[in-house]
Amino acid sequence: MVQLRILSGKKAGEAFIARHFPVRVGRSSAADLRVEEDGVWEQHLELDFRPGEGFFLKAHPEALARINGETVGQARLKNGDGIEIGSLKMQFWLSETRQGTLRAREWLTWAGIGLISLGQVFLVYWLLNV
Repeated sequence: MVQLRILSGKKAGEAFIARHFPVRVGRSSAADLRVEEDGVWEQHLELDFRPGEGFFLKAHPEALARINGETVGQARLKNGDGIEIGSLKMQFWLSETRQGTLRAREWLTWAGIGLISLGQVFLVYWLLNV
């Protein structure tokens, strides 16, 4: 997953997590990330994911967008890139990964080792008493 950390404006300190693509950013109620800062258009920009290529930002043809201080219309994003649209500053970031629990697998592994050990003890005892 990807997140946009809001660095300035009314939502400063918040993080928007993108769970699907494309993600639309702007003032419109149809935008996935709705922001009402000065200089932000109704449909200001769109973030998209292209398998094998990466994440891309595409600005509305008449809207200005900056990545790391450089004005762009379309660009490939890298982890940590700063995005500016109007007076809003954001940071593009890959979300933290969540590790699933392995408790059941670990328990089954130890139970298997215990059963094998008991089987070996039984086998040695049986062979010595035959």
